[in-house]
Amino acid sequence: MRGALLTQAQACADLGSPMYAELLTRAAGDPGEAAAAVLGDRTGPGFVLGMLGTVHRLVLEGRVPELAAHYPTAGGTEDPLEAWPAFRDVLAEHAAEIREGLTDPPQTNEVGRAAPLVGGLLAAAAATGLPIRLLEIGASAGLNLRADHFRFLHERGAYGPESPVVLPGAWRGLPPVDAPLAVTERRGCDPNPLDVTFPEARRRLLSYVWPDQTARVERLRAAFEVAARVPATVVRAGAADFLDGLAPEPGVVTVVWHSTMRAYLSGEEGARVDRHIEAAGASAAAGAPVAHLSFEGRDASRLDAAQVVALRLWPGGERRILGEGPSHGLPTTWL
Repeated sequence: MRGALLTQAQACADLGSPMYAELLTRAAGDPGEAAAAVLGDRTGPGFVLGMLGTVHRLVLEGRVPELAAHYPTAGGTEDPLEAWPAFRDVLAEHAAEIREGLTDPPQTNEVGRAAPLVGGLLAAAAATGLPIRLLEIGASAGLNLRADHFRFLHERGAYGPESPVVLPGAWRGLPPVDAPLAVTERRGCDPNPLDVTFPEARRRLLSYVWPDQTARVERLRAAFEVAARVPATVVRAGAADFLDGLAPEPGVVTVVWHSTMRAYLSGEEGARVDRHIEAAGASAAAGAPVAHLSFEGRDASRLDAAQVVALRLWPGGERRILGEGPSHGLPTTWL
């Protein structure tokens, strides 16, 4: 348990959340073992992040005011690095509810991951010259299904339309920004899809953003605005069931994409996902290509591993590494 907490603390420090790094470090050294009492034998990074997110939700719901005083997302003005005593008390007082929250995988729907995903989409468009039929597994609320409506700032200027979502420093080097990009279909799946027209869904997504990372919070809230005007469909389904029967369609490139979700799939479901994509790829033709675009860790079993942008395009099916970046996507460096 102590090792798991310290590992995730280091990941939070590396990814720019000193608040969560401090809380997890203090939890690892807590003689009362408040975090251990909540987590039990569930020591994977998804469970640790689930604990943090469930506590954050209690903060956003206004139910733990002493802790909320340290959370910028709740208007807190107290030092976030001094939140441990109040955080420990919340773990003890709400232990049963927090344990229940661990049963739902974290849903960040991280908007920053649009940077690697859209760059990969441009690569698929450049290679095929065709519009995009976009399918996302593990889509959460489907915010990144609208990623072509975001604006990406880079060292040479900007890419994308004027948008409430602006991603500064999105790219180092450039993907093929001159490729025509048109999305004809936006459809995804999630075991627990969220509809951001409802306040509770927006609050759940916000709860999994690290509270001292205000830029991420602002991007998420801006993405809610884009979602309100750009339609996309997210159905309740597992990834493998969603892709069952996947086939190419003439006149478009069928792109299956996902980001930082493979670690949540069982080995069996991951293998089924791969088989469905491979089968669709085997049926691809020049006028009906299929692409598999991912932004995942080099070690798919770890949520804190380095992330790479990978693209497979059929006919052919050769896997190419296009770029790399931190887990939250910014900045993405193109290779």
